[in-house]
Amino acid sequence: MFENYPIVPYVGYKDENVRTPITFVAQHQNIQPGMEYEMKPTPIFENPDYVPSGKLKDKVVIISGGDSGIGRAVSILFAKEGANIVISYLNEHEDANYTKKLIEKCGRKCLLISGDLRDESLSSYIVDITLKTFGKIDILINNCGVQFPQNSILDISSQQLKDTFETNIFTFFYLTKAVLPHLRENSSIINTTSITAFAGKKNLIDYSATKGAITVFTKSLALSLADQKIRVNAVAPGPIWTPLIPSSFNPQEVEIFGTETPLKRAGQPFELAPAYLYLASDDSRYVTGQIIHVNGGTIA
Repeated sequence: MFENYPIVPYVGYKDENVRTPITFVAQHQNIQPGMEYEMKPTPIFENPDYVPSGKLKDKVVIISGGDSGIGRAVSILFAKEGANIVISYLNEHEDANYTKKLIEKCGRKCLLISGDLRDESLSSYIVDITLKTFGKIDILINNCGVQFPQNSILDISSQQLKDTFETNIFTFFYLTKAVLPHLRENSSIINTTSITAFAGKKNLIDYSATKGAITVFTKSLALSLADQKIRVNAVAPGPIWTPLIPSSFNPQEVEIFGTETPLKRAGQPFELAPAYLYLASDDSRYVTGQIIHVNGGTIA
């Protein structure tokens, strides 16, 4: 099952011999949202020096796009903190099963559900299976997304525009609507937006527009659910080394990805996951309608 994953030591803060990559091997994948096991190097999704404290003990989390990239890092960190994880993913079966194996290694349960969230009925199915398996839902993380760089708005076809919006924002509405009736007081919804929602990006016009929509969706939904004491927040990543990068950009862009930030490198998924943990746990019980920026120092 996992023959494509290289056997390499986990990279942690105490490892003086292995550093977070500054540049990457020029590479490209032809299918979005991409396969993590094909990346060189594979993303760093875990900090082995992390000491759990039971912040999410026995919580049940649904996360879209939880098979790889940011979603994998969040899933594993949440499992370390005691949560059971339900992962919705498209068709990246090898990545998803490897993530499940890592979650189960943490002593927690993981449910994998494959399918296209652009079909609204899938969200209802995910909720039904989650309730039958775990009996409750505590945390929702809307995290799936695609991006198709184009040099001009004239190059964005109506089909691309539809695909980008349906994947990046429609799915957030669908899954939130399906989950919401089952959330209780002190539940948390966390959305993945992007630095592009605040700074824009000239070759990602439609993608940036969806991320702007997610940002305002977050703030509006937070106001809507405040009386129910359900918190809604978002994380806005900058350049993070995930499968979306080699499946989106050309090899030359991939090679220098992230070097334009003040910290002069791309972030790794494990460096982003603690922001989601903060928003999911009681540590942020007085936080709603907010966006946490994790972007290497970029100022929008």
